[in-house]
Amino acid sequence: MNPTTRRKFLKQSGLAASGAAALAWAAPAVLGAEAGKQVVVGLIGCGGQGNNVADNLVKHGARLAYVCDPDEGRMGQAKQSLGADQAVTDLRKVLDDKSVDAVVIATPDHWHAPATILACDAGKHVYVEKPCAHNLREGRLMIDAARRNQRLVQVGTQSRSTEFIRKAMQLLRDGAIGRVLAAKAWNSQRRANIGHVEPSDPPAGFNYDLWLGPAPMVPYRRTFHPVHWRWWHAFGTGDAGNDGVHDIDIARWGLGVDCLPSLVTGYGTKLYFDDDQQFPDTFYVTAEYTGDGSLGKRRILVYEQRTWSPYVQEGHENGNAFYGTDGMLVLGKGAGYQLFGPRNKLIEEAQGRFDLAAHTLNFLDAIRSGAALNAEIETGHFSAGVSHLANIVSRVGRPVRFDPQAEKILDDPEADRLLRREYREGHWAAPKGV
Repeated sequence: MNPTTRRKFLKQSGLAASGAAALAWAAPAVLGAEAGKQVVVGLIGCGGQGNNVADNLVKHGARLAYVCDPDEGRMGQAKQSLGADQAVTDLRKVLDDKSVDAVVIATPDHWHAPATILACDAGKHVYVEKPCAHNLREGRLMIDAARRNQRLVQVGTQSRSTEFIRKAMQLLRDGAIGRVLAAKAWNSQRRANIGHVEPSDPPAGFNYDLWLGPAPMVPYRRTFHPVHWRWWHAFGTGDAGNDGVHDIDIARWGLGVDCLPSLVTGYGTKLYFDDDQQFPDTFYVTAEYTGDGSLGKRRILVYEQRTWSPYVQEGHENGNAFYGTDGMLVLGKGAGYQLFGPRNKLIEEAQGRFDLAAHTLNFLDAIRSGAALNAEIETGHFSAGVSHLANIVSRVGRPVRFDPQAEKILDDPEADRLLRREYREGHWAAPKGV
């Protein structure tokens, strides 16, 4: 999609306002790599998703100069399979290389913001995996870093570049189901029990100190690495920030709300898993967008999560439903959508899967030609923010009222403190302004 068409789409969909600042500096000129030059990238975090993103960038013409990971085994495997020029354990070596135009950040969540901010300050464009930040305050600092350095930051919510989902969103904008007043996102699947594990020594070839980064020092457990870190408050955001944020992002997109909510209320707890996971396995929360407060201007986003469910819901394991005054649209990012009119009459349907290749190509096109990003960092911040606020509701056990402009929780100091996190004192990667 060329920049002119993209701007037209944004205007029609009501999403242009918050992206205006980014488009104002991003669209007019080629950024990063000069026109005709091969884009040089570095991969930071060599897990499966990072490798997939890097592989797609290479297939679209980028050169992979570095792979970087504190796990030497994963790093070596990635270098060989992806054909990278160099392999390093410390991301600073990647950021210090002025020939590198952009980096992919596919680390655990607690590294997303620190690495992105350091990369922007080093003059690199960034593709950062979802959720864009470990907490809400870091998301705002990432936006600030992108703006002050005029760097592109794409968030890995690839549904934003998936054609059938974009078509579904346009149908909603065109009034296919009337006014969309409510949307639901659900995450319904069976996860694994991670058990109860005692601290132990890190395995050979794994630099645990680098992996921790600016997070507080705690004894290593084998459930931290390589995958179960996401269930710990210090490192992850639970499944609301893992799989859930994809569907929350689509729900917010379809509602046409390009901001953070004013009230988040509901329920989040562990109903099923007897293990070390610190995040809920069950959620039922609502996020209210008040608009100007008048009747017909408010919008509701509902997030459901059951990570112990052996079934699909409304035809989709993870999905969305949009409720309008004249119909309903049900969507699964891995399957397609069905649009229903009054009395559940099926009007239109489509099939498809989310498109990682299109999302990485959009990132490269933005670097090469100044095309607009489909999932720019502010968009990622507004979606991840719902996940963060839902997690806060679960931790304090009560609703939170939020000021979307000041990005503060009102009249609840305990909850407001959870908009941030603790950092190791004096660590070189701890962001300023936290």
